Amino acid sequence: MSRERSFNMIRTVVSMLVAILVAFVIILLVSDQPVESIKIFLVMPFSSGSYLGNIVETAVPLIFSGLAMAVMFKANLFNLGGEGIFFIAGAVGSFVAIWPKFPSVLAPLAAIVVGALVGMVVMMVPGGLKAKYGANEMVTSLMMNNILLGVGLYLLNNALRDPTVASLVSYKYRKKALLATIVPGTRIHAGFLIAIACAVLVYLFMYKSKWGYEIRMTGNNAKFASYSGINVAKVILVVHMVAGAIAGAGGIIECIGLHKRFEWTALPGYGFDGAMIAMLAGNNPLGVIGAAFFVSYLRVGADLVNRSSDIPTEMIAILQSIIILLISAERFLHKYKQRWIEKGEKK
Repeated sequence: MSRERSFNMIRTVVSMLVAILVAFVIILLVSDQPVESIKIFLVMPFSSGSYLGNIVETAVPLIFSGLAMAVMFKANLFNLGGEGIFFIAGAVGSFVAIWPKFPSVLAPLAAIVVGALVGMVVMMVPGGLKAKYGANEMVTSLMMNNILLGVGLYLLNNALRDPTVASLVSYKYRKKALLATIVPGTRIHAGFLIAIACAVLVYLFMYKSKWGYEIRMTGNNAKFASYSGINVAKVILVVHMVAGAIAGAGGIIECIGLHKRFEWTALPGYGFDGAMIAMLAGNNPLGVIGAAFFVSYLRVGADLVNRSSDIPTEMIAILQSIIILLISAERFLHKYKQRWIEKGEKK
């Protein structure tokens, strides 16, 4: 491992520790029982199988969104379309989970494939605009999120909605379309295994395939990649399709894994979370797993401390913002980075 890469890992850990220290400061300032609140925040998520299950189930969609963004970042693209992809893939995939009568094994698989295809097709729009016209992918993807929200709500209102229920939800999914629970006494479902497998496959794709090499070279220097014979426009389109498929699969897996109906009436927020997860992982697909679990642990801890004491849940938004700011700030610990690298060169 290079000195620069090892330092980046240390820098990420420091960012996490700083965020946790800030959480302690918030608790000390707000809580009437700060010591007990800190104990709840740090220890209670590991105190029972149920809470551990909450960490795992919360990490599943974060893994998918983190993988989608990691692929984007590797190509030096900043696309936040995963936010809308999760929603629209969940809505369209719900059609397959509600009505077609597939066998037990094929029912969830069919829904996941449809979700992935929806994500792939939708993401081709900002990808194609970027590849052909040089349109800023962040702007087009953010605009598309609102469009996808509107389309998804239209489908929910006019095609999926269960008229026998007062709230805005779909008909119930067929039991055969639901993902199986793999740990009794928790809500950990088979989507967790799919997420882990997806991370491994994305790693192999990025580091062991020709396409992955071209994506990484394009991300490092698009002009040099083009000069070397790489079709940069094609790479941009492929990156968007791969990221869209991952996010789309993640959206429907979250629906048929944890819910019995399509219940989202707003964007679920996973697209923005994915950017933070990818940054924490250094855009490494396998590192995404650990980063997702860390963020999931923080969220479960913040939820528990909110329910057990007087600490607001908004604390987690503050922690996430601090982590993103520190990791994205190039000057954070910069002078120590130079010393670290120079020390390694002297050896």
